[in-house]
Amino acid sequence: MGILNVTPDSFSDGGEYLALNAALSQAANMANSGADIIDIGGESTRPGASAVTVEEELQRVIPVVEAIHKNINVIISVDTSKPEVMEAAVNAGAGLINDVRALQEDGAMAMAALLDVPVSLMHMQGQPRTMQESPDYEDVTDDVIRFLRGRIADCELAGIPRSNLLIDPGFGFGKRLEHNYKLLRDLHGFKSLDLPLLVGISRKSMVGAVLDDAPVGDRVWGSVGAAVVAVERGADIVRVHDVKETREALLGAGLLREQSA
Repeated sequence: MGILNVTPDSFSDGGEYLALNAALSQAANMANSGADIIDIGGESTRPGASAVTVEEELQRVIPVVEAIHKNINVIISVDTSKPEVMEAAVNAGAGLINDVRALQEDGAMAMAALLDVPVSLMHMQGQPRTMQESPDYEDVTDDVIRFLRGRIADCELAGIPRSNLLIDPGFGFGKRLEHNYKLLRDLHGFKSLDLPLLVGISRKSMVGAVLDDAPVGDRVWGSVGAAVVAVERGADIVRVHDVKETREALLGAGLLREQSA
């Protein structure tokens, strides 16, 4: 899964792909480099980021979804928690909803059930603006698995078939460094939920912290290494900025499972 942020303030590539031509060119580059999925986000969820209105998110995301759907043979994911954006994006050609709030916003679960497309449920402790202030767990792996199990049950009760669900432990979302690396070590445990596992570690602070606080642009190979470990430990999808490098590393490690878009 290639990351395409159409935002001015995302932590890694904020502002680079706000223009439609730039976004389409980057999507094509990632698809040509081996991405099966392009994940389009119109609202930054980095710690401290400003909230975005429905109207602004729609203006950022929908033209990009339409252009990619028309021009590139790739699965389109929309990274949103807003039911209005989910509906418009799926109508424009998106085939996957990637929700960091696990369909907990008002109307999101009902909309996902209505749209009948795959949905990724992510764990986050707190909210993006304040989630890193004081994250706390009894046992982070057990707590996250318990949360996801509950959300899966709620989705099924709401009419979302289990076959439409994916899970994401939410690396960096309300977790300290030690929490993130415990989740990575324990990743096999999430297979007990018997659903496809999505992992997003690319260029995050957990990578920078073990590289002498390397700036975001210098976290490529640390991120690639983390992606290889994640796949070896059970990840079915890795959400990455650096598609070509990650794909080559997975091929070299004999871990790439080719999928047809």
